[in-house]
Amino acid sequence: MQRLFEKKLFDWKKSGMKKSLMVVGARQIGKTYIIEKFAKENFEKYLYFNLEKNTDIKNIFEKTIDDNKIINDIELYLGQKIDIEKTVFFFDEVQVSENFIVSLKYFNESEKPYKIICAGSLLGVKINRFNESFPVGKIRMEYIYPMNFEEFLMATGNELLRNKIKECYENMSPMPEFAHENAIRLYKQYLCVGGMPEAVKNFIENESDILRFDSHIISDIKDMYIVDMQKYVKNSLETVTIEKIYKNIPGQLAKENKSFKYNFVEKNGRKRKYESSIDWLIASKMILINYNTKRIEIPLKVYIDENNFKLYLSDVGILTNMSEIKFSDIMLDNNLIYKGAITENYVAQELISKEQSLYYWTSKRSAEIDFILYSEEDGIIPIEVKSGNNLRSVSLNMYINEYKPKYAIRFSTRNFGFENNIKSIPLYAVFCVK
Repeated sequence: MQRLFEKKLFDWKKSGMKKSLMVVGARQIGKTYIIEKFAKENFEKYLYFNLEKNTDIKNIFEKTIDDNKIINDIELYLGQKIDIEKTVFFFDEVQVSENFIVSLKYFNESEKPYKIICAGSLLGVKINRFNESFPVGKIRMEYIYPMNFEEFLMATGNELLRNKIKECYENMSPMPEFAHENAIRLYKQYLCVGGMPEAVKNFIENESDILRFDSHIISDIKDMYIVDMQKYVKNSLETVTIEKIYKNIPGQLAKENKSFKYNFVEKNGRKRKYESSIDWLIASKMILINYNTKRIEIPLKVYIDENNFKLYLSDVGILTNMSEIKFSDIMLDNNLIYKGAITENYVAQELISKEQSLYYWTSKRSAEIDFILYSEEDGIIPIEVKSGNNLRSVSLNMYINEYKPKYAIRFSTRNFGFENNIKSIPLYAVFCVK
């Protein structure tokens, strides 16, 4: 399956590869697959080492961080010389060795043309709690996420539809009705399947029949995530609080006010008890955070209220699974109030996959705008998310009257359109937003 992340790998190759490439992302999102595919197809020689499974290689880094000694020991382990000019190294699960990460500084400073890619399941957590001197400026760090809806379209053989969606977005012209209905159907399927590559693969292998899709795949991934919560924690109590928060997010999103509340996790819950656990989950890339911004001014980041935020799961398929929602309720548009929460989580996931920071806005009169984006060309743009065709927009109108944006965006199941300075964009076209 084609991943858009491949472009970042090629960009690294074009850059000259002086800095090692560190790929950060959650478990089971296809890091190893895409890096191996890239390495095999673009380099004459390729070496793969899993530091979690191969303790001999891991121990080489525990003994020294000198690049020459490391390569000499690896050659001795392999029983052969390594052609540095032609070889790309891929070190996987590197979160188990801080010394490996420290050694990247010396590989970068060497005159030899090393080409190193590394990745790890909980690498973000390890970096966040690094004990040694992190090699700032010596590595190139890139983030990978679950497959977004554009990648889902490509994987399911709907590239022509994807291209038409992009065309209609650029021109703000309606999709042909049959194509619009087909795209909405695929979007609903994505809400059920999500973007975990193994889940998407199973969906395709079952001829894109949602009734034959094996949802146990997502359950197993969710269970792996729970097991991972026992790793790289300060103590066993933190494991409990991390799991509590993770399992509590679907319920938090069911509230009318979706802002995260500590006392919703447990009675009398406080920030002091849960703050580090939330940071752990964010660093692991298992959850996404959307901050409330106190002022509609740039840069948005400096005006956030750190005590007022929303949390989403990293994959909408996992949210659907954890919420025990029947696929038929999504596909048949049954009266499902919770679909609003699923839709908002989906939009957050799509925006994050495009490396957009997440912000939302609230007024003193309880108006709320789901997402606020900034672009150099258009300024600050409000985004409203609707799970269906109901376009009643009290909050959006209030925001427009107060801040006079260049235009506003409304995501819904309606076709493309532009009226009253509001761009109507179908939910299946969120990936088009720049």
